[in-house]
Amino acid sequence: MPAPTHSKAHPAAAPGGADNLLPWWALALPTLAFITLLVLILNPVDAHAAGGDPAITHLVERVQQLVAR
Repeated sequence: MPAPTHSKAHPAAAPGGADNLLPWWALALPTLAFITLLVLILNPVDAHAAGGDPAITHLVERVQQLVAR
């Protein structure tokens, strides 16, 4: 006498589906790294030391003005 088979009520989700949740640090660490690098780039103390292209300097100053608003 064969044993009865039980089917699952909810089939398994496909890999990478909505059932896979990321831990909180998986989003927090890249965000923190991005903000840290952005602050380092836009640091006004070091901006005058760069002797690069004036167009880049004007672009950085414009971004600083927009962020300061």
